[in-house]
Amino acid sequence: MSWHPRSARTVSALIAAAVTVALGAVGPGSASAADRAPLPGCHRPSDLRACAWALATLARMNLEEKVGQLFVTYAYGSTVDTTDAADVAANRSAYGVDNAAALVDKYKLGGIIYFAWSHNVNNPGQIAALSNGVQRTAAKARVPVPMLVGTDQEQGIVVRIGSPATQFPGNMALGADRRTADTRTAASITGQELRAMGINQDYAPVADVNVNPANPVIGVRSFSSDPTLAATLTKEAVTGYQGAGIIATAKHFPGHGDTNVDSHTGIPVIGHTRQQWEQLDRPPFAAAIAAKIDSIMTAHIVVPSLDPSGDPATLSQPIVTGILRKELKYDGVVVTDSLGMAGVRQKYGDDRVPVLALKAGVDQLLMPPDLDLAYRSVLTAVRGGELTERRVNESVLRILVLKYQRGLVANPYVDESTVSTTVGTADHVAVSQAVTDRTTTLVRNDRSTLPVAARPGLATLVTGWGVATTSTLAATLGRRGLATDALTTGISPTQAQIDAAVAAAGSHELTVVTTNGLRSNPQQRRLVEALQATGTKLVVVAVAEPYDIAYVPSVPTYLATYSYTAVGLESLTRVLLGEVSPTGRLPITIPAAESPSTVLYPFGHGLSYPG
Repeated sequence: MSWHPRSARTVSALIAAAVTVALGAVGPGSASAADRAPLPGCHRPSDLRACAWALATLARMNLEEKVGQLFVTYAYGSTVDTTDAADVAANRSAYGVDNAAALVDKYKLGGIIYFAWSHNVNNPGQIAALSNGVQRTAAKARVPVPMLVGTDQEQGIVVRIGSPATQFPGNMALGADRRTADTRTAASITGQELRAMGINQDYAPVADVNVNPANPVIGVRSFSSDPTLAATLTKEAVTGYQGAGIIATAKHFPGHGDTNVDSHTGIPVIGHTRQQWEQLDRPPFAAAIAAKIDSIMTAHIVVPSLDPSGDPATLSQPIVTGILRKELKYDGVVVTDSLGMAGVRQKYGDDRVPVLALKAGVDQLLMPPDLDLAYRSVLTAVRGGELTERRVNESVLRILVLKYQRGLVANPYVDESTVSTTVGTADHVAVSQAVTDRTTTLVRNDRSTLPVAARPGLATLVTGWGVATTSTLAATLGRRGLATDALTTGISPTQAQIDAAVAAAGSHELTVVTTNGLRSNPQQRRLVEALQATGTKLVVVAVAEPYDIAYVPSVPTYLATYSYTAVGLESLTRVLLGEVSPTGRLPITIPAAESPSTVLYPFGHGLSYPG
């Protein structure tokens, strides 16, 4: 069919005429102003095919099938029909079914999410086969609707799919890089590889502005503490993901960057005024919307200036409908953060949370702790009149339109035989390394310790946080001919471990100590201070948040990598040995530990080597 402007207008008029029926109006001529509102997700002539398919599909669905489309959850197993005893037992315990195929069939789910702990992501070929199996199951339904298949591949410290999938250093590292093209490229490559494995939705990018150095849950997952930089890079990431055919999901609206409480375990209260929210938190989400983002995830946070009720944003109509929908003019899919998190469960019971989220304006309900209870609660709310079927239809239409627009109706499957030609290719890995080399930040080099004058046999101790981190870094240095030893001391080293590291440093010419979270781990501080007191040539490397130097401010040599990925440690090695000059600049401000208003190192700080 040809979709010329005239025919588009004709079809648009036909669709508009069908809206009152599709969204639950009682009949022709009786539609209210709300019933005559634009069809969710259908505003442009380019949407008309998607809208036509979505309307036709919705018309065939019963209430149970519509409600199923609202839910996204996980299933245990590396195949859709797993017979592994442990996975079957776990699925039976959670859902009363044996495997993913039975789960999708039972609830007519709209989406599924992959994790390592649910045994979904063993290797790229297996992931592709699992994804195809999920889609084949959905295609057998009475009303066939392709599945959203998602995961959290943020890169950096939050990934679900490890090597051989190409790894990037994460958002804050890209903030240190500053190059917009690098952020877009990282998202594009990640998106291409996910799509090759049959994953069509990435719960990324994180759009939170990390203005609180004590933030326990965002940190390096954020691009920056600067809203302008965070907004710029959020937009680039959205463009990269969606250009690769992946549904991007900006999170966590209305902004999780200024909290000292983890919403997984508690309910954060954000004290920003409305003006502060406009200046600090809003810009990245507005930028994502300007980039036509497909999906936005809500946060389980309380923001009294936006909604004084004390409800978390996920359940807040003033925030989801009032601000996100009406003020920011966003009409794409809104998904909750996991409904199993404490931040959304503390005020209301698990039976009320999904209903209240839908009443707030959310479309997708992610990982309720009791799927059957949540599903039945929504059905009961509709049948009892608390939720209208029109309200359910609005969300289902947004979800269906999105599935069509992302090509899932035309072809939800991937070619399992060609996964290796896209995932983890030499070209992708080379690009990742080049990008990462531009992120490592040299914060302090007072004694000109760096670059190290490397020579074969240089006795080098790598100690500090992380078994894999210290061993990988030691091996990477060793490949350059240095005589390296790794001595891991852990997250909270004992005095015996500190003494052992000090003794080992005495027999080495160079000591590199890796840190992660000195604010909450004082024993790591004691390790660094003890090594510094030996007078050994010492290099301190924060392999996660760059704020660690605030707790050991007198160390003479300090670098930030923002992640402990293998690609980040390779970049660190190149910088240590002068193979590349550090060019990363702090994307945040590092305040003094005891005086947060005192700036130790400002936004944009970063040293390079002479010459």
